[in-house]
Amino acid sequence: MSITLASDVGGTFTDVVLTGADGRVRVAKTLTTPGDPTDGLLRGVEQVLAESGTAPGDVGRFVHATTLATNVILERTGVPVAFVTTEGFGSMLALGRRARVEEERYDLAYEQPDPPVPPGHCFTVPGRIAADGTVLRPLDEEAAGRVADGIAALGVSAVAICLLHSYANAEHEDRLAGIVAARLPSGVPVVTSSSVWPELGEYERATTTLMSAYVGPVMAAYLRRLGERLRGLGVTAPVHVMESAGGVLPAELAASRAVYTIESGPAAGVIAAARQGERRGLADLISFDMGGTTAKAGLVRGGRPGITHEFQVGGKGSFGGRRPGTGVPIKVPAIDLAEVGAGGGSIAWVDAGTLRLGPRSAGADPGPACYGRGGELPTVTDADLVLGYLDPDGFGEFRLSADLARAAIEHHVAGPLGVGAVDAAAAIHDIANAQMGAAVHVVTVRRGIDPRGFTLVALGGAAPTHAARLAERFGIARVLVPPQAGVGSAVGLLHADLAIERARTFLAPAAALVSCSAARDALGELTRMLDGLERAALADLGVDGGAVTTRSVGVRFIGQAHAFTVDLPAGPVTPETVQRATGEFYKRYHESYGIDLRDPVEFTTARVRVVLPSYADVPRGPGRAQPAGPPGTRRMWLDGEFRDVPVRTRESCPVGEDLVGPCVVTEPQCSLLIPPGWHGTVDAEGALLLEGAA
Repeated sequence: MSITLASDVGGTFTDVVLTGADGRVRVAKTLTTPGDPTDGLLRGVEQVLAESGTAPGDVGRFVHATTLATNVILERTGVPVAFVTTEGFGSMLALGRRARVEEERYDLAYEQPDPPVPPGHCFTVPGRIAADGTVLRPLDEEAAGRVADGIAALGVSAVAICLLHSYANAEHEDRLAGIVAARLPSGVPVVTSSSVWPELGEYERATTTLMSAYVGPVMAAYLRRLGERLRGLGVTAPVHVMESAGGVLPAELAASRAVYTIESGPAAGVIAAARQGERRGLADLISFDMGGTTAKAGLVRGGRPGITHEFQVGGKGSFGGRRPGTGVPIKVPAIDLAEVGAGGGSIAWVDAGTLRLGPRSAGADPGPACYGRGGELPTVTDADLVLGYLDPDGFGEFRLSADLARAAIEHHVAGPLGVGAVDAAAAIHDIANAQMGAAVHVVTVRRGIDPRGFTLVALGGAAPTHAARLAERFGIARVLVPPQAGVGSAVGLLHADLAIERARTFLAPAAALVSCSAARDALGELTRMLDGLERAALADLGVDGGAVTTRSVGVRFIGQAHAFTVDLPAGPVTPETVQRATGEFYKRYHESYGIDLRDPVEFTTARVRVVLPSYADVPRGPGRAQPAGPPGTRRMWLDGEFRDVPVRTRESCPVGEDLVGPCVVTEPQCSLLIPPGWHGTVDAEGALLLEGAA
């Protein structure tokens, strides 16, 4: 069996898993080291290598998920960047596309956020490309030279170029990039929108290109350091980085297209949920991934995770962080997620007599109060410990202090509210469930999807503690808690395939592709475009064969702004292909909006996704041993009172045993609460499938 290492660096914990030659999965969970994330990662790698007796040189693959790109954008810690666009569009970034939501709508002193690039770093160049790709005005190369000199004088570390309609004709962008690069020091990246994501939508294409330039050098330096430190341990395996749509990229490609990795960590959790469901014949799933900093929800329908081609970084509002106009729009494929600031480390606080939770997190340093690392503010983890849901002796590598947790809650929450510590802890727990429910609501009810027929998959260190209660809020009667659920995203990386997506704008009415005299030429053009995108994607991955190609098109009603992505069969595009795609679009539109329209539609984009299957599979776990003795008990807060509740370890639960709630099943990385009215069954791989009367 090939030996694979996978690591997921989160805001609070770094998870590392290894599939060894003996077929077992080894796990390490270490605190993330914000100063240098590779410190915590390498510590986990050393632990799993030592535990499994694996020589570093025997590792055949290293797969990595990181929140680095997201953090760089949110914290504005990227490199200094210059931005160049077409003359007349120099204020595009400053004007932006901002939506005032939540409390901002009532703020009379509201100030527009600063643009991602200061005005002094924005440049324009004369020249104009039409929407059909024809040159209306040649590029002014003399003016371009002056712009390049101005950029060089700034001493920036990267340049982003986004000219009008370059998705239709990249001639001006390519020439301008050459002029600018010739005047900059060697190694300074010049990123063009036609190479990052050549689709219509000037503002979104501009911000995507800009963020690629802004994050790229930081990502490249990080991956270089990671590779060096792994080689220092003796791990010489190729490094693959999770991309936002659920595949992985070679490290070199991830460094040059860092914007593709923005949803790196969250995507791994949804992939893990889909694979765990596939093993058990469950095709409709809600991935619920709750770590130390955030909780994420994603949808899997028919065994396939939902994919979006535009999302917001740093967004807010009731759309799970994806509300348009509230963050930086990124136009690359990503697993469709809703994310809320409600993780185990989310801080509880009182504001004018009202209990609030998050989005601030205690993180890894100092962490929740119960960690005993200097943290004084109460968190969800502190509340769960006071309520008895967590084992003080069984959390990773260190004990949890119930006394410190209680003291933090009493001082910062119970005292200001005039209630007892237990009541305050119960309120924190309930609010956390409500906020996490908002993420599930976004990916189901808001999309017209009834969640009651879905299975909730609990992943992350905090998710199993809250999953059943969360399911009850939506009438979901089935919860799947996979083995190694506490490091679920890292386990998901073991399944990830090498993948890349390419796209280009192809704008044409569907009717014109099936009925007019020029249809044959247009269909031929679309076929040639798809073939070219496939060749480019294969070149990106450096493979010649063995890859699986999926072709698709964007389809929308004429006059609308947003499109659905509809798959196409392999081979040339024919009138019959167009008609089937149109019919599928009508079906998808009805499912999403409940409106049965048959108005004219148009194609907007040609897409190709190339996947090289990894064929990696997490080994099936051995049957669990019979329990050695009667279970222990712990006092827990359930339904308004403390009760003595049975406590079992995951290893002591034999296959097929029916665990009747209330009870708790513990393992080193998480604690599963089975509330009253629920029961769980252990399967042959060690997963627990909970069922209740929800």
